[in-house]
Amino acid sequence: MAKNEEETLRPHQIEDDEDEDEDDDLHGWDDWNEQDEEEEGEGEGEEGSDSIFLCLFCDSTCTDIHALFAHCISTHHFDFQSIRKALSLDFYASFKLINYVRSQVAKNRCWSCGLTCQSNLELRNHLHETVSLEEVKPLWDSDQYLKPFLQDDSLLYSFGEDEEDEDDHTAEKEELMTHVKNFEDICIDNESRDTYDQYGKEDVASISGNLLSVGSSSGKSAVNGLTSGEPERDTNDKSLRAYFPNRAAKDVKIVNEDYFGSYSSFGIHREMLSDKVRMDAYRQAILENPSLFNGAVVMDVGCGTGILSLFSARARASRVIAVEASKKMAAVATQIAKDNGFFRTKTPTNGTSQITGVVEIVQCMVEDLDKRIPIEPHTVDVLLSEWMGYCLLYESMLSSVLYARDKWLKPGGAILPDTATIIVAGFGKGGTSLPFWDNIYGFNMSSVGKELVENAAQMPIVDIIEGHDIVTSSAILKSFDLVTMRPDEVDFTASVELEPNLCSAESNSSDLEFKTNWCYGAVLWFETGFTSRFCKEMPAILSTSPYTPNTHWSQTILTFREPIAIASGKSNLDRLAAVGSDGCPAVRINLRISIVRASQHRSIDISMETAGVGPDGRKRSWPVQLFNLQ
Repeated sequence: MAKNEEETLRPHQIEDDEDEDEDDDLHGWDDWNEQDEEEEGEGEGEEGSDSIFLCLFCDSTCTDIHALFAHCISTHHFDFQSIRKALSLDFYASFKLINYVRSQVAKNRCWSCGLTCQSNLELRNHLHETVSLEEVKPLWDSDQYLKPFLQDDSLLYSFGEDEEDEDDHTAEKEELMTHVKNFEDICIDNESRDTYDQYGKEDVASISGNLLSVGSSSGKSAVNGLTSGEPERDTNDKSLRAYFPNRAAKDVKIVNEDYFGSYSSFGIHREMLSDKVRMDAYRQAILENPSLFNGAVVMDVGCGTGILSLFSARARASRVIAVEASKKMAAVATQIAKDNGFFRTKTPTNGTSQITGVVEIVQCMVEDLDKRIPIEPHTVDVLLSEWMGYCLLYESMLSSVLYARDKWLKPGGAILPDTATIIVAGFGKGGTSLPFWDNIYGFNMSSVGKELVENAAQMPIVDIIEGHDIVTSSAILKSFDLVTMRPDEVDFTASVELEPNLCSAESNSSDLEFKTNWCYGAVLWFETGFTSRFCKEMPAILSTSPYTPNTHWSQTILTFREPIAIASGKSNLDRLAAVGSDGCPAVRINLRISIVRASQHRSIDISMETAGVGPDGRKRSWPVQLFNLQ
């Protein structure tokens, strides 16, 4: 969870000398709410004895596979068994065919002729018998279709059960499952995926090729195995299904348990509570907007120690539902609410129950909230959360916040913060370790610095960049409106144009216009807004900009493979020199950046394509760089 107190700070990223003492301090919280934990375990691993088969083209389901295939023939002109027989498809090819057809339907595209329709209804009206099976067979002859397109697709493992050579198919299935386990669920297009696999993560920064193709809605649908904006149809754990990409529920659960467990250290919460920028923004948004909170029902998603819930109680909210998935932190938040007189309890009085206090702590993921307490849909006035992670989206719990928004927030209710923006700029030599290694007690160790910069181009770095080390203009990479955004909008591609920053520290020459600087990479930061849409008395902004006081989020640094010379102009331009060199500094740097959810739950993949534009209009492009933030 990345939040209220559940930030994107991992224990191994924080030097916390108090950890050993905290282990003893936390031991007393282990027995909290044991009954709830037992309830969580009930039903795990239980599966229905009867398989449910989902139609390839519509929402129809059958418990008998023969009935499903009959439905596909009569309704959708798709005779699976006849196609298998006509093309002599073995188990592997048949397996691919099912995944291929599902992938095309998710894009509203005809599996046989390739026509793209405007809706699933239009597609179903368009479906027709295939004119030439031999011509369409190569379309699904790719190993990418060995990966199940839908989670827990019963059809994939049942279509050959009635055949005489079932023993052979069983062996094929077992071998296939071995291959499938080796596939990563990475959110990049097929061409980039092939390149990625060929070179490996260590060398991927030097690859030239296409960027992540998540800019189109069809790309998103193919990645997630859904039609745009729709939840997954089924997983073993339905509480996890609605706002997570198409991953195994078991894998999601394991990552979540590790993630929530990582916040058992009080040192992490001390770090977050000591972040003055963070705390002041939320305190102002809550306490300085009495018309919003007075008498309101508030939901705090990922409450941590419960600080935002306590602010809300102090702002005279009538009820605060504080949801916390970490068992230990839920117990801590409960004790803190009690110690401050805000804990919500029912006291028997004259044969009736009288409610006292405001804050109630519920230990669960917000997706499971209605299993723990009685709560009617759309009854929350204010949805509150501090969900942001590094680079805004890393390890963040934004999907959980949007789930809570859609299920429990009243129409017209407030969500805080209500906007989020990712911003990018170019940084200079001062943003690297090079200056340190240039002079060590009078000795030149710059070779070490150069090697470190080369290594930095292989991975994103979370660190502080000072404002005076920014050497280009800044640009908005992506803006989110949390009131209206869809969960799949967190996967995006955006292009920006950066120009030389004449006010940077390295631009101190008397001839500022023609001063050459070196840009060593791109730095990302974010801002979240508590705008006047809801905070009418006192709007607030939480900024992690290099130009504002530092926060525990720092900034996210993406280092170029080689620095790029930039200047607004140059009188002695060398027209034979490469764009971005000292002889021909670039007047603009164009970046195309994609950020998508990675195969590992709560991690993100970032791609960056860089191009420089010279004063004479010439362009130079550098190989695409891929980064994984995990």
